[in-house]
Amino acid sequence: MKDLEKYIRNIPDFPKPGIQFKDITPLLKAPKILNQSVEMLIEPFLKKEVTAVAGMEARGFIFGALAAHKLNTSFIPLRKPDKLPYDVKQTSYDLEYGSASLEIHTDAAGANDNVLLVDDLIATGGTAAASCKLIEELGAKIVGCAFIIELDFLNGREKLDKYDIHSLIHY
Repeated sequence: MKDLEKYIRNIPDFPKPGIQFKDITPLLKAPKILNQSVEMLIEPFLKKEVTAVAGMEARGFIFGALAAHKLNTSFIPLRKPDKLPYDVKQTSYDLEYGSASLEIHTDAAGANDNVLLVDDLIATGGTAAASCKLIEELGAKIVGCAFIIELDFLNGREKLDKYDIHSLIHY
């Protein structure tokens, strides 16, 4: 998948000046490449007995749900506050350009779950670290974190140093 990068579009100054947004919509328009990218995301975790895949709102839902389907397992949505209808746990975290919060249903995972966290991109690692924290607070184990894109210069991997991390494209 050496050519995967050509399916990522760079959008300067979005959502704020100075941010170089990595747009994955060209990848979503290419079914064969999208399918191959999801297979490559999950490949290192095929022998980890994954019982659930978690994805963060919103683009993590796309890749996470596809990964869960390929792994024949459940999908756990991590959402922005006040979007989940049942009992939730919440955590706040810092982004590269602000702060945010995530919530998870309290019954989304438990002690018998091995969870693979999937998102389109890791930047500072705040969203992924917060997601792992919420999942572990429910008693589940994180077996790894998989990303389409990693922005190496933001050192997000450092916040996830206790996890097995797999990224397809590095900038």
